[in-house]
Amino acid sequence: MLMPHPVVLRGLIEEYEALMAREGDGEAGKGRRALRAQDLAYTLCVSTGTREVGQALATARRLLTAARDPEESAIAG
Repeated sequence: MLMPHPVVLRGLIEEYEALMAREGDGEAGKGRRALRAQDLAYTLCVSTGTREVGQALATARRLLTAARDPEESAIAG
């Protein structure tokens, strides 16, 4: 499996979580927000080789942790 670059992965997670935390953009804003959330969820899933956004977020966080400390992830894996 190809490994996504940590900076890209971190950006996807941060944008997705910020989008999910936002409220009250009016109807037009809600529609745009929903479409962007779908795009981000899809990209996270493809980037992590998963099919569900919750699983993608967990896998992305695990990959970021491994990228920060490669020795620790080699011992754990």
